[in-house]
Amino acid sequence: MTEDARFEDGGEAPLNLGALTGEDLQVLSALVQDAVLPVTEMRFMRDEKRFAMLLNRFRWEDGARDRHGAERVRALLVFENVQAVASQGVSRADPDMILSVLSLEFIPDQEPPSGQLLITLAGDGAIRLKVEALEAVLKDVTRPYQALSGKVPDHGE
Repeated sequence: MTEDARFEDGGEAPLNLGALTGEDLQVLSALVQDAVLPVTEMRFMRDEKRFAMLLNRFRWEDGARDRHGAERVRALLVFENVQAVASQGVSRADPDMILSVLSLEFIPDQEPPSGQLLITLAGDGAIRLKVEALEAVLKDVTRPYQALSGKVPDHGE
């Protein structure tokens, strides 16, 4: 019998995780919460039906903060089977705009496996992907580095 992965299983190893269901996507959502990126670090590759973001992801997944302090890591978040992309509160004309990811959510259509993938951003921004089927990958691509703020993101909770 196989068991679900746990945060502790990853230790300090780089992440390379996929999502094919809404439940899988919830795990990726937790891992990319508070990730930041310049608006210039996302791209829709229409011919490949792919949407990708290069994130500066806060490392929520292990207890290393006690040893190393607050860390971030560069990570690719890639969605496949993308038919269309729409956004609100995101200006590609402003290359200095910084986006902050709050959550990822999959909303299935009445005829699965197609649906909408909603990327909710801080400041009332959002990106909506129309997908034929949910397929996402989150992969760390650099070594962790000290978060510039030196602090863990705080949501006032």
